[in-house]
Amino acid sequence: MRITWMIALVSTAAIAEFFMQSAGAQQKNNPKQVPKAAGGDWPFYRHDIAGSGYSPLDQITVQNAGRLTQAWSYRFPVDAPAPGAKAKAKGGGGPNSEATPIVVNDVMYLPAGNHVMALEPESGREIWNYLVAGGAPSRRGVAYWPGDGRNPPRILVTAGRRLIALNANTGKLDPGFANEGELDMVVPYNSVPLVYKNVVVVGANTPAGPLGAPGNARAFDARTGVKLWEFSSVAQPGQPGHDTWEGESWKDRSGINAWPFYFTVDERRGLVFLPLASPTSDFYGGDRKGANLYGNSVVAVDIETGKYKWHFQTIHHDLWDHDPPAPPALFDIVRGGTTIPALALTTKSGYMYILNRETGQPVFGVEERPVPRSDVPGEQAFPTQPFPVKPPPIARNSYGPDDLVTADDTTAEHAQACRDLIARNGGVTNLGAFTTWAYRAEGAPVRSSLVFPGGLGGANWGGVAWDPDLRYAFVVSQDDGALGWMEKTREGSPVPYDKTILDGAGPGRGNFEVRIGGVAWPCQKPPWGRLTAVNTTTGDFAWQIPLGITEGLPEAKQSTGRPALAGAIVTAGGVLFVGSTDDNRFRGIEARTGKQLWVTKLDRRANANPITYQGKDGKQYVAIVATDTLVVFALP
Repeated sequence: MRITWMIALVSTAAIAEFFMQSAGAQQKNNPKQVPKAAGGDWPFYRHDIAGSGYSPLDQITVQNAGRLTQAWSYRFPVDAPAPGAKAKAKGGGGPNSEATPIVVNDVMYLPAGNHVMALEPESGREIWNYLVAGGAPSRRGVAYWPGDGRNPPRILVTAGRRLIALNANTGKLDPGFANEGELDMVVPYNSVPLVYKNVVVVGANTPAGPLGAPGNARAFDARTGVKLWEFSSVAQPGQPGHDTWEGESWKDRSGINAWPFYFTVDERRGLVFLPLASPTSDFYGGDRKGANLYGNSVVAVDIETGKYKWHFQTIHHDLWDHDPPAPPALFDIVRGGTTIPALALTTKSGYMYILNRETGQPVFGVEERPVPRSDVPGEQAFPTQPFPVKPPPIARNSYGPDDLVTADDTTAEHAQACRDLIARNGGVTNLGAFTTWAYRAEGAPVRSSLVFPGGLGGANWGGVAWDPDLRYAFVVSQDDGALGWMEKTREGSPVPYDKTILDGAGPGRGNFEVRIGGVAWPCQKPPWGRLTAVNTTTGDFAWQIPLGITEGLPEAKQSTGRPALAGAIVTAGGVLFVGSTDDNRFRGIEARTGKQLWVTKLDRRANANPITYQGKDGKQYVAIVATDTLVVFALP
């Protein structure tokens, strides 16, 4: 067994104590049960409250990962009433899922279609099944609160503007929480609540338009549902950063929402880290001149009170919708004999910022560099942007004529289709990182800006995984560019100018790609998607590989990388697991080298983060949701 070092961030004391007590009781009642390894559950969205995506399980190793086989699968119910529920209480959503299960005390919990399920993690047998009436639950995951002696353990899940508490043992609404088990959050949140002691933190999913609600993070009492605090994502009068808004442009400003799939906490310092999105409107900022704090920032706040501690802004005055889509992963760095409490934050703009999580200061330095200006009337693009000195960019952020794909890279059909795309756009202009959207006056010929990365990144919502043995941080990113320009809008529009694209609505609209055989093929030379390992001790890349294949290409050219949004996990066995890519593959990769150890093709895309856990039978399992099916693997 490998000896691993675990940072003292990985779970709250209350939950850890509850796990040990319950596990001990279960083992006493079932003497045939194999003792569970420490960390054998997967109790949080990213295994622990620090968001490491790391499991200390080591049964699956570099040597045997190639032998993994499917153990069981579970197809999600679609609009079927739960046992005993009235048929008219159906939810309203489709089967597509980005869900990541949790496993606590030998029970797996997850949202499944319009339901929340408890499953036996060794077999997939249903323990209970709750149908969410009046609107589907979050497709992304659930949270576990261990109870407090007076209240039973709860599963917490969001459904639009509702925060729902289910008895973890029975799957029924817990009437002791809020209003008979449901809390009206007022502003919707479509992701996973954070549970820390008796505090539940939620974000906000607000419309991208200028008339949306505030995107503030909020906290509630896990016992009663009483609101504890709300953090204003727009810097208010008297707060640091308020002067980054010209005049009164901060007032009633929507956007800047805390929309990540999950949050992370530094337990020792009592800090929760809020990644905040861009202000509205996404592509025009003439009515919000200035840096616009706390847009495009990570903000550290006291988790008990919501009090501001520090912030770091990754983009000033965003004009690209390049927010940090996932919270940071937390870990410690040892440099020169000094331990630095650190975090790694990734962004859609293709950068990883490694910061001191106590102060928000960059560990490897950040430089403010001049970037392209905007020619849109009334717009004042910020003159500089913060570039990390290290690590290097994790995704493409520029484009030149020599970067256009050729027949030698892929196929003649693809290369010609891309030349045609450029011609239809009147040519393309890219001036490097943070290229602005060009202005097209009424009646002027079309000429498109080409921005890298596009609106989906870069890195997206999957987050960073961190290996405490190698001290590597792993991140999935994609290299899909975006086309478009700015035009004057119709009278009565919320903003005077907005981004326009040539190809209208439909799959891949505005992307620098063509579709061949129903599949998106980007128009720059591969790679089109990557998996990167960053050595957090030095800030350098340990390795980087294309992640995903394009099956329509000849075999020798297939290793292009593919679009991907979800993230990876890593284990003490030295194996990293990742789905995410649109080639429907689920992969096991050697964490030290990036070598592929195992791959299987799923029936559907696994656009979700995987998990791993130990069953009562002593086996280590690896699980991932593939659209509408949970698929679980183990060694034979």
